[in-house]
Amino acid sequence: MSKNSTPETVAFFDLDRTLISINSGFDYAMYELKQGRISWLQFLRATGWMSLYHLSLIDMPRVFGEAVRHYRGIHVDELREITADFFEKHVTPTIQPGARRTLEEHREKGHQLVLLTASSPYMSELAVDALDLDDWIANRFPTDERGLLRGCFERPMCYGPGKVHRARYWARRRGVDLEGAYFYTDSYTDLPMLKRVDHPRVVNPDPRLRREALRQGWPIEDWS
Repeated sequence: MSKNSTPETVAFFDLDRTLISINSGFDYAMYELKQGRISWLQFLRATGWMSLYHLSLIDMPRVFGEAVRHYRGIHVDELREITADFFEKHVTPTIQPGARRTLEEHREKGHQLVLLTASSPYMSELAVDALDLDDWIANRFPTDERGLLRGCFERPMCYGPGKVHRARYWARRRGVDLEGAYFYTDSYTDLPMLKRVDHPRVVNPDPRLRREALRQGWPIEDWS
């Protein structure tokens, strides 16, 4: 670590279509369909929700709650195993070249590298290991005393303004100052967090975020 490094500086990274080139939610739904764990109707509903999610035209906490209820009663270890198999086969090959370069640049400066995603804790744990990140912030799914999922998630959802709330909570618990923080994302839904940090970074953005980034003068990066 160089003498000029700033260990307290945090670089936050979105997962889907930022660190990885895919929407892991869509690919996971397809994976579950092929494994026979969801029906075609459930798959079509999930993909419809994801399309509206990218347009910011959906009550995400409501539909996310419906999706999570599907896993009520499943042991957390079983879901970890399912997610690990999916991650190895479908996510690892999609890590973006630009993501690896940027992570290394921040690492050399001594910055903390933190995943900030609406994904599951199980997906987040795997992403942290695969990319050698320092920590993750994501949605969490409560379990009962037997380790069975309750079919709900902790609120606020790690999405939109909820990402700001969870990032602040994470920083307070670790005694970290968010001043000087970076945030990398592709999605317009992450606008609240982009406006919260000092160094917003837009990666392969969706059309609405591209327009906003140009209006704000934010850097736009291509990691493909």
